[in-house]
Amino acid sequence: MIGKLTGILAERNPPQVVVDCNGVGYEVDVPMSTFYNLPSTGERVSLLTHFVVREDAQVLYGFGSADERATFRQLIKISGVGPRMALGVLSGLSVAELAQAITLQDAGRLVKIPGIGKKTAERLLLELKGKMGADIGAPAHAATDAQADILQALVALGYSDKEAAASLKALPKDVAVGEGIKLALKALAK
Repeated sequence: MIGKLTGILAERNPPQVVVDCNGVGYEVDVPMSTFYNLPSTGERVSLLTHFVVREDAQVLYGFGSADERATFRQLIKISGVGPRMALGVLSGLSVAELAQAITLQDAGRLVKIPGIGKKTAERLLLELKGKMGADIGAPAHAATDAQADILQALVALGYSDKEAAASLKALPKDVAVGEGIKLALKALAK
């Protein structure tokens, strides 16, 4: 129904913003990834939206990119995942990070998001497999089991998901786990 809002950013109260469109203020809930990329209050903003009508409320969700909105729509199709949880997932992981977690079937990354338990994480991975993953925002080469092990080892050593994923890109495709960890640690030490 309402697919896009363009207007002046009137208020910023995470996770909600108010967009003034010619005198009408729309309250829009946004993921934190979108919130951090918004301009200052009083500046022009454009958000793609998804309108949810419930028995007790009508809520407008806003996104900075078409990928975020498409991912949100995929998430809310899953049984047990409502708009709030989908917003939480997008606040905790970027679309590319979520796609990589799905490709690698890495439930550990999803469990770190508040409100996502082990069973929900596993259901998300199962339901989104084939719908998201290697084709959306994931590394150009297919992730192997060895790469998944290397990524988990780096995260276990205290590196962030972003740092670990970035170090994987520099590794040869067919690297062994032990050698891959050594090379990734050398790259991260620089």
